[in-house]
Amino acid sequence: MATTVVIAEDEAIVRLDLREILEEEGYEVLGETGRGDEAVELARRHAPDLVILDIKMPGMDGLAAAREIARFSKSAVLVLTAFSQRNLIEQARDAGALAYLVKPFQREELLPAIEVAVARFAELQALAAENAALTDEKERMAEQLETRRWVDRAKGKLMDDHEMKEGEAFGFIQRQAMSRRVTMREIARQVVEGQLTP
Repeated sequence: MATTVVIAEDEAIVRLDLREILEEEGYEVLGETGRGDEAVELARRHAPDLVILDIKMPGMDGLAAAREIARFSKSAVLVLTAFSQRNLIEQARDAGALAYLVKPFQREELLPAIEVAVARFAELQALAAENAALTDEKERMAEQLETRRWVDRAKGKLMDDHEMKEGEAFGFIQRQAMSRRVTMREIARQVVEGQLTP
């Protein structure tokens, strides 16, 4: 599948050049605009792989648009500008841009910048997914550990107070959880707190 792109550039001639280069190289341009606020709307509507943003645009500048797109979007952001000041580059990076290109640019500069932005975005998405999975796994492990603690305490209480063997105590907790349609942790808590006895 072709990489999908939204272009936001207030100079019509530059916008036309961008579209032409991208389409010749096999990219699919889903929309274009000369305004930052419309760029955000196009990114929201089309969820392209990449949004190319000029920094200076009416409606909303490219940095504000990049910040907005980074908040909701699944799109990489490439910033275009006629200015190459270091502080602008840092602001673009902080706004969520993954690559930066100074105008006027050549085709041989544009295409690698696009590939860098898209590749970096894919890496960030993969890292975010991995972190989410690790967090889920840590939470699951913590839940299991907490359940095991409650069940062990409940087994000990049943063994001490009702002279059950460990297997019998566990079986009691398990059967109660199934018949009452609650978790073993909840049954164990009730046993420990004296609310449930055999």
